[in-house]
Amino acid sequence: MRFLLAAASVAILATSTPALADGHKGMDHSAGSADDHALHMVLMDERRADDRARDAFRHPAETLDFFQVEPDMTVVEWGPGGGWYTRVLAPWLMPSGKYVALNGDSDAVDYPNRAAEARSKGWTETFKGTVAEAMGIKAGDVAAYEIDEIPDEAKGTADRVLIFRSMHGMWNNDLADTTLAAVRGMLKDDGMVGVVQHRAPADASWSDVNPARGYMRQADVVKLFELHGFELVGSSEINANPKDPANWEGGVWTLPPVLRYGDEDRAKYEAIGESDRMTLLFKKAM
Repeated sequence: MRFLLAAASVAILATSTPALADGHKGMDHSAGSADDHALHMVLMDERRADDRARDAFRHPAETLDFFQVEPDMTVVEWGPGGGWYTRVLAPWLMPSGKYVALNGDSDAVDYPNRAAEARSKGWTETFKGTVAEAMGIKAGDVAAYEIDEIPDEAKGTADRVLIFRSMHGMWNNDLADTTLAAVRGMLKDDGMVGVVQHRAPADASWSDVNPARGYMRQADVVKLFELHGFELVGSSEINANPKDPANWEGGVWTLPPVLRYGDEDRAKYEAIGESDRMTLLFKKAM
């Protein structure tokens, strides 16, 4: 099995946000609520200038609203990767809630060299240190676990688990069973899972949507969650992009921000933008 855990050197921006009133459910953007203002301050922070170009495609405020995330919740982010969403979630949540990073089992990986192995196996402590330094807090206040090392006291405590653009990675590396079992174990009984995933057309053939290309059919993702003890709460077109045919030979990485082929047809791919994406919300099936 090959699954290189993402690098943890993410520059998490630090900012302070006001606390929310108890009992608030969902972000009320139209009313200019306290949680909406707090998130806006995080999104507009100057230290997030490089990330902001992606907002037009990733719609962080609208996506977190659809997932019914509140800043006093315990929120788990699966596979922080380069940290794009971490730089939104951590500073927004940590003043009054809790941010938790979750990654795969680094012992269940084939590595190309010792350096890659060392980076992967040092991920937890490196990630905690990076977030702590950026936010001016102690590393011990940052929670980061591999799925085989989740402490008992963390199980059943999460209000939300968020999985951004990585379901295909779970599938390709035979990690869906262990990951979704761990996710379910971390959730409260009324907790939910938010998923954003590159989407193939509903009528696409299997060869067209091979997850190695990064795309999956929405029905397949829903069925995968159902098989692991979840039921669909709702779906949204927040992150849809009808310009993306989702059939690139080079996979989703043909498009921005990766631009797999460099300057070759760059203007064409930039005009399309990032991938077409499903946005799904699940709850535990009881």
